[in-house]
Amino acid sequence: MTDLTAPELVLVDLQATDRVDATRQLAQTLADAGRVTDLEQFLADVAAREQRMATGIPGGVGLPHARSAAVTVPSLAIGRVLDGNGIDWGAPDGPADLVFLVAVPTTGEADHLTILTALARKLVHVSFREALLGAPDAEAVAATVLEQVHGR
Repeated sequence: MTDLTAPELVLVDLQATDRVDATRQLAQTLADAGRVTDLEQFLADVAAREQRMATGIPGGVGLPHARSAAVTVPSLAIGRVLDGNGIDWGAPDGPADLVFLVAVPTTGEADHLTILTALARKLVHVSFREALLGAPDAEAVAATVLEQVHGR
């Protein structure tokens, strides 16, 4: 079984001009890891989801997500924005310093909801967000998410 995330899916210093750029960079990590077979199709699916409703949530978090035929296994790419400005993800409390790109195969509706629910439960805790923002490297970010969100 493939883990939900891995160090190669973590951008510890994401520098993006906007949410489209950030999503593309994170999606590229999924494509590079063989978890997304068609980058443009996946990005179109994420954009379609974002058009229905912004996926910024309180606490400085962007949570773009999509089910897509271009996704091979449920995956989570993570970006940290360390420049102090964050990226506008449409959240009522301001820009995002943490971005979680959830990618699930089209047939994975249950996986999609499970991942989003588990992430949301942890992201309400300041201590969890601070642990991710303060983690020394991609390995530590991935390990924290796998342990805290995915129970591994």
